[in-house]
Amino acid sequence: MLSRDIDPLIVELRRREFSRLDRDHLAYLDYTGSALYADCQVRSHRALLSNSIYGNPHAESDPSRASTMAIEKARGLVLRFLDADPGRYSVCFTANASAAIKLVAESYPFDPGSVLVLSADNHNSINGVREYARRAGASVSHIPLDDDMRLDGAEQVLADAVNTARGARLFAFPAQSNFTGVHHPLRLIDDAHRLGFDVILDAASFAPSNPLSLRRHAADFVVLSFYKIFGYPTGVGALVFRREAFGKLRRPWFAGGTVDFVSVQNGAHELKDGPDAFEDGTPDFLNIAALPAGFALLDQVGMDRIHDHVMRLTARFLDGLQAMTHSDGLPAARIYGPRDIGMRGGTVTFNVLSSNGRPVPYQIVERRARDAGVAVRGGCFCNPGAAEQAFGFDARRAAECLRSASARGFTVERFAECLGGDTAVGAVRASVGLANNDRDIDRALEMVWSVAATARQSDDFAMVRSASRA
Repeated sequence: MLSRDIDPLIVELRRREFSRLDRDHLAYLDYTGSALYADCQVRSHRALLSNSIYGNPHAESDPSRASTMAIEKARGLVLRFLDADPGRYSVCFTANASAAIKLVAESYPFDPGSVLVLSADNHNSINGVREYARRAGASVSHIPLDDDMRLDGAEQVLADAVNTARGARLFAFPAQSNFTGVHHPLRLIDDAHRLGFDVILDAASFAPSNPLSLRRHAADFVVLSFYKIFGYPTGVGALVFRREAFGKLRRPWFAGGTVDFVSVQNGAHELKDGPDAFEDGTPDFLNIAALPAGFALLDQVGMDRIHDHVMRLTARFLDGLQAMTHSDGLPAARIYGPRDIGMRGGTVTFNVLSSNGRPVPYQIVERRARDAGVAVRGGCFCNPGAAEQAFGFDARRAAECLRSASARGFTVERFAECLGGDTAVGAVRASVGLANNDRDIDRALEMVWSVAATARQSDDFAMVRSASRA
């Protein structure tokens, strides 16, 4: 194992800003689900609201202008955070990363000559783009994953897609997998551009603990959610777009705040120029005003320091999982994706293995973790492509089991029973962030070992049903 925390700033930050973790005896390891907010962010936002008067920004009163100024300040901070040239990029605020993706998907000029290329490793919010493409008659292809859960042959898949393209070309992939923590190569942005693709970069899992420069990696559309970066506020995300690519989008509708004029009697309207044309209705101006406190927290620590802290703890967790074996030497855990910290982030997905080598259902591990005061997440994490590769699903058998389970009212348990007990259906995900320390990692490892050591060759599905009833 690696040495204890040696960074005094982060140690002090845990004590001062996240003391509720130790008060509640909680090891929070779900940073990919949501970051934790610092106490100073809440204090700052409360003081701002108590001492200011904000109104709907779609007006010229002083309260309205105050809101407009807060929104524009936040746009600038987002561009600075991503090292984006304000002359080339702008920011459209959304409810979250999923809403930002949908803005692009519903407005992209798909037609029967268009192509959409997706990585097999994508959050469902990206996977859903395919439905807009298919509705327009565009072709859809996927870049597969290798045994380490990294993209396999991406350049060839992109090149092959170009051979069938007669229209717009769109490529979407995550900078960091929300399933395995794999860092997919950002050079793919330039590779795709050379082939005439526009690129959506999903930065939701990457941005919280990795510096990202859009000057170096000039994706056309970047999506993120701020609660994943610094925990607060929820309900605010962003579509960061390259102005040249933004001009290709054609909105299928309009709403309040997005238009310069609308005529009912003439059936006409004109969208505003720039991000306002995509910010439907009134922006969440009070929560957008909370973003500067979050960025100030990151500035206080520094993204490089956060990255180093997260990777040190990730290495500690990976080493601990791999050191666990049963009495016969068989592993007590199966890790999906990289087993070291090369080209990966602070997300680790695994299954606990019983003494007979079968995966312990993730629901059992979740329950034991909860009882131990360890917050992790179980399931497939809205990433079916990575799950299918990780668990080795046979496509034909999986299709049969999906039909069978769906006919009876789909549940994970029914699908898993159909596949058989030797096939994992779901896993456990632990993800680390700024507020974590070595003791959090050790508590999680103790919990994992406790599950592995007590797992028997009993009916795992009966264990799941028992846990569900409890």
